[in-house]
Amino acid sequence: MALLDIRDLVVRYGEIEALRGVSLTVDPGQVVTLLGANGAGKSTTLRAISGLTKPASGEILFDGKPIAGLGPETIVRLGISHVPEGRRIFPGLTVKENIMLGGSNRRAAPSELSREADAMFDLFPDIRKFSGALGWTLSGGQLQMVAVARGLMAKPRLLLLDEPSLGLAPVIVQALFKIIAEIRRTTTVLLVEQNARMGLSVADYGYVLETGRIVLGGKPDELWGNEAIAAAYLGGHAKISA
Repeated sequence: MALLDIRDLVVRYGEIEALRGVSLTVDPGQVVTLLGANGAGKSTTLRAISGLTKPASGEILFDGKPIAGLGPETIVRLGISHVPEGRRIFPGLTVKENIMLGGSNRRAAPSELSREADAMFDLFPDIRKFSGALGWTLSGGQLQMVAVARGLMAKPRLLLLDEPSLGLAPVIVQALFKIIAEIRRTTTVLLVEQNARMGLSVADYGYVLETGRIVLGGKPDELWGNEAIAAAYLGGHAKISA
């Protein structure tokens, strides 16, 4: 059984139809990458899964159970953690405090959360020395690592990552995707990326979104050879090979 199964999902913002019948699946243990140009509906898909946006119609099944329309707090408790675009770190809290906040849904003791936050620095060694630094003092790449660590503190079965490489220097992007490759050992990941090369480098499967529709799906090597990816990033119309 798929861990995540989306069927004919429609999301509207007023009269604008942001998602027009999106269907996709994510199996346990996979990294699935959702590719597409800016405005294609990638972030809207994640927001619908995590309860931040209410679908107009369609189904979202998590471990076989419907979750469409549930609130974000309920969905986090079910085992889905969303790391949104823009990091959204609390600037007046320390790095460790920001990371600990990710475990607030679990009702764990502060001492346990503190130990787990310290353990996160093994996965993210580049931010260990900033444990006591305030959020506003960190670089963009460091903030992104804090955001992912915070998402993992919820101990999710499914981690939603929205544009983790956005605005980062290439060397930082490389380091971040090495961490994502490590995360996949214990956590299923649905990754939204405009950087097709990096997104597919860690993926088992990929989907291409264009103007709210899935126009292509396949394994990374299959997608590389299809002009639909180029068309999606150029804003044209993807052509699916017969």
